[in-house]
Amino acid sequence: MSIVAFIGLGIMGSPMAVNVQRAGHHVQAHNRSSGRAGPLVEAGGSECPTVAEAVRGASVVCLMLPDSPDVQAVMTGEDGVLAHAAEGAVVVDFSTIRPDVARELAQEAETRGLRMLDAPVSGGEAGARDGSLSVMVGGPADAVQDAGEVLRAVGRTVVHVGPAGAGQTVKAANQLMVAGHLQVLAEAVVFLEASGVELGPALEVIAGGLAGSRVLESKAEGMAQRAFEPGFRTELHHKDLGILEDAAREASVVVPVGALLAQLMASAVANGDGALDHSALLRGVLRLSGRA
Repeated sequence: MSIVAFIGLGIMGSPMAVNVQRAGHHVQAHNRSSGRAGPLVEAGGSECPTVAEAVRGASVVCLMLPDSPDVQAVMTGEDGVLAHAAEGAVVVDFSTIRPDVARELAQEAETRGLRMLDAPVSGGEAGARDGSLSVMVGGPADAVQDAGEVLRAVGRTVVHVGPAGAGQTVKAANQLMVAGHLQVLAEAVVFLEASGVELGPALEVIAGGLAGSRVLESKAEGMAQRAFEPGFRTELHHKDLGILEDAAREASVVVPVGALLAQLMASAVANGDGALDHSALLRGVLRLSGRA
């Protein structure tokens, strides 16, 4: 049984840590706010009061944190991973952060005798619970191999997409596409409802054709029921589209639809929907249509 540290037990991190524990590892977890380790402890893992204690003796250190500054603080702080992880350990950052930050942290980790992977995920809370996430991995191939059991414990599709920062770049593209699917689904739902068409049969036949998508399958019912309990919060998707815009600018690429989606997501946050599921983009369409 190997020791795996897991830092961050939020909506995604908690079930991911449980799946790593159930895969035959011993997970030592830390979360900055208390009371989140119950499911992991029940599965046989342990809760640690500090990052330093969580990473002690771990061959793999996993992070699942909200944003770039959070990852930087956990990695570089006095109580952080770089100061306390064992030499040769693999750091797997499942968070979604800026590609340039991922590259900088990977270089700093290398100077401390650590190997770091940026491994953002897609699949939402449901994918985190059932271990079916898609994992986009950037970093050295040997580290991908050494952390393979942990990666496969959380993801059904695990793909090494390139060097440090590549995983975060692929995730930015993923978030662009997901936001686009969500927005056009929201517009279709409002259009169908306003036209007096029964929504269930309409979406059923749409799902069977070229317009079918995983987003439609997983988010249409919530939109129809106006149920927006967060599987992935709007405020986090707003952050991710900011990452996309910055990375696209750095690559000298135009993303006009992405820029519009970023504005629509920003509007959702400004209107108080940031803590709701990102399918709450529907509420923005209703507001614009005078139907809120």
